[in-house]
Amino acid sequence: MNLLIPLYVHPAEDPGAWHRLITAAPRTYGVVLNPASGPGETPDPAFTAAAGALRAAGARLLGYVDTDYGVRDPADIIEDVRRHREWYAADGCFLDRVTATADGLPGCRRLVRTLRRLGVGTVVLNPGVHPAPGYARLADLTVTFEGHWSTYVSAFSRPAWTARHAPDRLCHLVYGVPEALVPLAVRTAHERGAAVCGPVTGEPPNPWAQLTPALTGAER
Repeated sequence: MNLLIPLYVHPAEDPGAWHRLITAAPRTYGVVLNPASGPGETPDPAFTAAAGALRAAGARLLGYVDTDYGVRDPADIIEDVRRHREWYAADGCFLDRVTATADGLPGCRRLVRTLRRLGVGTVVLNPGVHPAPGYARLADLTVTFEGHWSTYVSAFSRPAWTARHAPDRLCHLVYGVPEALVPLAVRTAHERGAAVCGPVTGEPPNPWAQLTPALTGAER
């Protein structure tokens, strides 16, 4: 199973969740590090230690960076990526709130190309919806759904262009999943063409505040 885990909670607040995550590291696609809606202003020793343990366990580390739907200055985005790499030895980046429209594609393309030239490894784009087709060609992984389980079950639709991409290039992040249905959520994502997923039981405003034990025990 390939799990993308955005565990947006401080290691000191829920050490048990981080321990489970470290134990499950070989089953993950990547772990999103998010100390302060980004890397923060200074290195966080708790995240440094957690990042080191995850890396030793075999996890790919992705630094969280907000792009604010193309509004944020690319120089600030690049600086956040640099801090994640320098402070937490991140292997790549998780670019959140990415534009999804065709007119935003050129700017996103320039940003990703700049990050590649700087040596960033894995680039994950999270528009949270199916974007214009060109976005998926830019990134190693594109999150084409982020939303509640009820919406995922009742209102999900899959554009034809997604079939042209390998399933391991697409990801669905689903929250509000009943704990008993986490294995079903994983299977559903695979059936819908996304080999990477991240189902959690949490609810807004921060559904990623904990790692459900059932997630790391979900069926392969």
